[in-house]
Amino acid sequence: MTNIDKEHIWHPYASVLNPKDTIKIKSANEVYLNLEDGTSLIDGMSSWWSVIHGYNNKKINLAINEQTSKMSHVMFGGLTHDTAIELTQKLLNLLDDSLEKIFYCDSGSVSVEIAMKMALQYHYKKNNNTKTRFLTVRRGYHGDTFGAMSVCDPVTGMHTIFSEFLTKNYFVSEPKSKFDEEFDKSDLDEIKKFLEENHENIAAVIIEPIVQGAGGMRFYSPKYLEGLRELTKKYNVLLIFDEIATGFGRTGKLFAYQHTNIVPDIMTIGKALTAGYMTMAATITTKEVAQGIEKDGNILMHGPTFMGNPLACKVASTSIDLLEENNWQENVLRIEKYLKENLIICENLNLVKEVRVLGAIGVVELHENVDMVKATQEFVKRGVWIRPFMKLIYIMPPFITTNEQLQKLVDAIYATVEKLQD
Repeated sequence: MTNIDKEHIWHPYASVLNPKDTIKIKSANEVYLNLEDGTSLIDGMSSWWSVIHGYNNKKINLAINEQTSKMSHVMFGGLTHDTAIELTQKLLNLLDDSLEKIFYCDSGSVSVEIAMKMALQYHYKKNNNTKTRFLTVRRGYHGDTFGAMSVCDPVTGMHTIFSEFLTKNYFVSEPKSKFDEEFDKSDLDEIKKFLEENHENIAAVIIEPIVQGAGGMRFYSPKYLEGLRELTKKYNVLLIFDEIATGFGRTGKLFAYQHTNIVPDIMTIGKALTAGYMTMAATITTKEVAQGIEKDGNILMHGPTFMGNPLACKVASTSIDLLEENNWQENVLRIEKYLKENLIICENLNLVKEVRVLGAIGVVELHENVDMVKATQEFVKRGVWIRPFMKLIYIMPPFITTNEQLQKLVDAIYATVEKLQD
């Protein structure tokens, strides 16, 4: 069976012709990935940031069984169902009142594509026909489909080979002021000048709020977003927040925009929406934007086959219930406190440039790129699953991770970096 995997299955960001070894998982429960040889690894990644309640959650499992006995899927065109209605009500209860129109889709990248289409159609129907480009900051990441790729950093965004085919959008420097430091107003100077000179061509600014994820795991000041909101309103430019990685508690707030006193025009969510059980995402906007899109009787021409999938809606709805039942914020702040007190030890290592923590995110940035193969082998040897990239070793553990399990992750990171610098 392993030969079939090596010969025929394409893994993400990996060679299909010269594949590296993969680790076969037999099962998973709570925070553990269970291997075929009987050993278990503590998952520090939440399976790319999504499994917030841990694996094999009994309540979600039961909800899936109940839903499949009714219907696992039905088309959303011309039809609706209680699971979509229930999920929508729960999301509305969590969001600012102005974010009231929800478009369900099937992946984070697709939700970004939809957000971009919404912004373009909004301006087109308002006869702002020159507003056909997007503005964003460098070191951002928004997905691997074509529209999303066009607003990823052209250097660090992993998509340089497609640069000649992508729409030429606009980039300015990323925010420099850190999350927990005094905000330097000059951070906004470049984007302010760019909007002043180019706003007639810009449909929207798209940005990951507070945390730049795959582009570098950087945490920046909420004041940057508040200043950006003023600028986008002044220049009639929509503001899109990509909350796919940050949504549902990861930063210590339910949504990262809640670290600020502002609200975006459009927001994307995914990943933890279904607690890692199924692929699902959503694009959420205001009534004002929706009215602009549908001016003169037009509609948004987008309709995924699995839009509003009943099974995914049920899982997402149950996950929201679990967030509330399990004191998610108490757990996230506990993880934050523990990592701030214990992960900092890594700064004693010469190879480490910086350690930073926000919510249930811990980052160790090195001075040089991580040897992925060697690091992975060391982590597995120490009973944890951590997937580094570029110069970063980071963890985003499930919210149920205990302090003892966190310490095992911290110890493994320290020992692995120590090994790498030998």
